[in-house]
Amino acid sequence: MILAGFMLVLVPYSLLIDAGDYDSLALSGLITAIIGMISYFTTRKSSMDVGKREGFLIVAFGWLGISFFSSLPYYVHGIMPSFTDAVFESVSGLTTTGASIMTDIEASSHGILLWRSLTQWLGGMGIIVLTIAILPLLNIGGVELFVAESPGPTSNKIHPRIKETAKRLWLIYCGLTVILMTILLVLGMNFFDAINHALTTMATGGFSTKNASIAYFDSAAIQYTITFFMLLAGVNYTVIYFMLRGNIKNAWSSEEFRTYLYLLTAMIVFVTLGVYHVSDLGPELSFRQVSFQLIAMVTTTGFVLTDYTAWSPALTIVFFITMFVGGCAGSTSGGIKIIRHLVFFKNSIMELKRLLHPNAIIRIKLDKKIVRPKVLTHILVFLLLYLFLFIAGSVVMTFIFQDFDRPLITAIGSVATSLGNVGPAIGELGPLDNFAKVPDTGKWVLIFLMLLGRLEIFTILILFTPFFWKQN
Repeated sequence: MILAGFMLVLVPYSLLIDAGDYDSLALSGLITAIIGMISYFTTRKSSMDVGKREGFLIVAFGWLGISFFSSLPYYVHGIMPSFTDAVFESVSGLTTTGASIMTDIEASSHGILLWRSLTQWLGGMGIIVLTIAILPLLNIGGVELFVAESPGPTSNKIHPRIKETAKRLWLIYCGLTVILMTILLVLGMNFFDAINHALTTMATGGFSTKNASIAYFDSAAIQYTITFFMLLAGVNYTVIYFMLRGNIKNAWSSEEFRTYLYLLTAMIVFVTLGVYHVSDLGPELSFRQVSFQLIAMVTTTGFVLTDYTAWSPALTIVFFITMFVGGCAGSTSGGIKIIRHLVFFKNSIMELKRLLHPNAIIRIKLDKKIVRPKVLTHILVFLLLYLFLFIAGSVVMTFIFQDFDRPLITAIGSVATSLGNVGPAIGELGPLDNFAKVPDTGKWVLIFLMLLGRLEIFTILILFTPFFWKQN
């Protein structure tokens, strides 16, 4: 019903600007609203006792349902040649992946493009969290839903009550989106481009209204502004909350936040020097393009300013590696997340130390707190599953891409970008290409990987285990 509301809100806008897609949005909204109301009125008297098992089911099937209904405007309008393409674009939007099958974005109707950006904005913080924030009357166990929605290992809580937490997150999210849109307007973007890019930047999504993405806007001010807000969108929202309250000391105490800034700074310096050496770009342009593209990749925003695969094979590998980094836990970024890399690195160092001192009790600390063995195991299993899914997915996609000129490179790029919710890939799906050429079978594989990545693997995979369905 909420999703339908967002569709129907776009109808007056479409009529106002004569976009020619108001009927598609209206019909899709009505279908979604009717199904939503039927679902609500047939289940409102059911038990509202939601535990962990129910929480996982609601989030997993909720995202599947939302993905299906979000594809209706594309399919009804006819902008997508098939239902598979419509679902792919919908899932790519909601998971904030940003991998598109649209070949001519600028020729598309404005209502559909705004819906496309809105799906990323809704998926950015999680539509389940939105539901908890604005519909407290549902009263269906917000904590369990939030755990399933955001299973990343983040210990800080803005507020102990989940509904209050969700409200504060969304207030910050909405506020930053409005601020970015206003700045882009001042810098010369028209209203339509400004609102779309504000929505997709804060969602770390990467959908653009232009075929050339951000490269279309030949303005250093616009590019630096989007770079800064992408950087901000990749930060844990708890840290942003502390910064907005003026509590800089608390924000800086986050090891993950410091590592995030240090890592990006080191990568930008290293790659800028490399680009300056292998290209004829000047120092400022090299720095601007590298910092924009690296932050876009690490935060999994996926905007494109330049073809990073054209610089050199070595730098292409660096950008490929960034697909496995991810932003901070508790942000709208996808990927593995900085905090997991940090804990894994610390544990590896400690393991070497334990070899020298086998009888010593050596604990891993993060933010001056001991990391519990349960959390450490969770992170190590996550990394192992992520690696397994990447390898298995690459093998499957290589078979599917056997008619491509570069099947292996294209396959590993498509899997890495889908699982990490990044957007652009390498090979024949690089920053200047799109996913229209991927066969339907491959699109469904990538859809599954995008959902796995957005819900951080466990939420989906646990449904395939026999013990999940057994009664205690």
